[in-house]
Amino acid sequence: MYTLQGKTALITGSTSGIGLGIAIELAREGVNIVLNGFGNAQAASDLIASFDVAVAYHPADMSKPSEIADMMAFASQTVGPVDILVNNAGIQHVASIEDFPPERWDAVIAINLSSSFHTCRLAIPTMRERGWGRIINLASVHGLVASKQKSAYVAAKHGLIGLTKAVALELAQTPITCNAICPGWVLTPLVEAQIEARAGAGGISVEEAGHELLAEKQPSQEFVTVAQVGKLAAFLCSDAAEQIRGAAWNMDGGWVAQ
Repeated sequence: MYTLQGKTALITGSTSGIGLGIAIELAREGVNIVLNGFGNAQAASDLIASFDVAVAYHPADMSKPSEIADMMAFASQTVGPVDILVNNAGIQHVASIEDFPPERWDAVIAINLSSSFHTCRLAIPTMRERGWGRIINLASVHGLVASKQKSAYVAAKHGLIGLTKAVALELAQTPITCNAICPGWVLTPLVEAQIEARAGAGGISVEEAGHELLAEKQPSQEFVTVAQVGKLAAFLCSDAAEQIRGAAWNMDGGWVAQ
């Protein structure tokens, strides 16, 4: 049995929402954390530091490969070589395919998919040298099934699951695993924005819009919580998950079971 105590995790898009939830659960296990994102970095850093672990923050724009490379180097120099890589950064744009702005397509693919390629290629050599590693890609239920008006997001998340499987196979005979988590509706700032837009378009309350959103897709009629996703990520880092490789683990209140 090994411990996660003293290992280093780099989590993209981790100043709020799912990323911060994962950072909290890993910090509980004694993991040092490198945060990234455009939320309140100081508040997130203070929260993680309260677990008595080292914490640092890098503001890399995940659509820019040069900034991703700077972030990876910064992590090693300030906290330690990256043992756990969590690719969580993501953006959304909702529009029909014929109205989808090409620049928004490029941005969604860059941040939701290509950034994970860049972090993986930079993290894996050091993981090989150190003889251990965990890569967790935050895909989505939309990496397994599609919804209308989300062509870029669905394409990126399907691609991220494909990347997860390819990386897992390349690393299958090493102590490094790569898996994806596929949440359904989680009440994050990204989803809250969609609910607010839905409420405005339908002339209904935000609460009603949230209920409608769940009723359409998620049979449990409950949002997945960021803490639940965080605990699953911590499990995937444990020794019990050593032979979970290339999995796309849906956590969706029954969405994909329909």
